[in-house]
Amino acid sequence: MIEEQAVVVEVGDGYAWVETQRRSACNACAAGEGCGTAALAKAWGDRRARVRAISNLPLQPGDNVIVGLAEGALLSGSLLVYLLPLALLLAGAVLGQVVFAGAGDEPVMLSGAVGLGLGFLAARAWSQRWRNDARFQPVVQRRLAVATMAARVLSAP
Repeated sequence: MIEEQAVVVEVGDGYAWVETQRRSACNACAAGEGCGTAALAKAWGDRRARVRAISNLPLQPGDNVIVGLAEGALLSGSLLVYLLPLALLLAGAVLGQVVFAGAGDEPVMLSGAVGLGLGFLAARAWSQRWRNDARFQPVVQRRLAVATMAARVLSAP
């Protein structure tokens, strides 16, 4: 299970909207300042992601929680988003090379682009099917007690 700390923004029946801080791995890297990726991460700034997570816990907005996602869900989603369009791009280009042999590069590039477009459409359709599948949803694992206690101390008169 891949876990991330989040803050509850909104609570519903059986779910909670949580907000996570997007971080890059650049903070832990020794190259830090001399790296182009670190410069891009700083340029993008403080980005937050809002996600709907399954929750059976009694939560309130502002609670700090740990949200988990199964490794298989992350791997499946990555393969769907990255590998499927790439595979269909290559398949379209190879098909274009076979069908339009001797016609030049333009038909091959066009058939590859069509394959890539079909890959993106297939990934979108497949992800819509997975949207409500509980196996691919993040789950609130637990509430962080320290943050809750600190919030109560700070809000006490």
